[in-house]
Amino acid sequence: MEIIEKNGQCHCGAVKFKAKLSDGFNTIRRCNCSICRMRGAIAVSAELGGLEILEGADALTEYRFNTGKAKHFFCSKCGIYTFHQRRSNSNQYGINVACLEGTSPFDFPEVQVLDGQNNHPKDNGGKLELAGILRFSKS
Repeated sequence: MEIIEKNGQCHCGAVKFKAKLSDGFNTIRRCNCSICRMRGAIAVSAELGGLEILEGADALTEYRFNTGKAKHFFCSKCGIYTFHQRRSNSNQYGINVACLEGTSPFDFPEVQVLDGQNNHPKDNGGKLELAGILRFSKS
């Protein structure tokens, strides 16, 4: 396992954080559940103790829906989704890769899309089901 530390922030810079990525960028993924489908972010994993808010904790807004287990955090000033505490594994955060310094969602030619809409891991015995692959190619 390769642990990588990255600084991150929202668009306006009100929220700044440091994340220790659990296995580098090997955990990148998207999900097709209702909120992930709408926000379109690619997430990477950090353990619960691997996220440190450096500035702007008071600017974060928390959103929960459906089961109320996952905690999604957004900057209250610019609206950018920064990270969320996962429902599938409450000991992990999903970190928005677009918020990480020097990282773009377009750095990854292929990203697995997990089926959180019909086969969420908490609803089917912990099994991750693949909904498809998101591909980015430069033309």
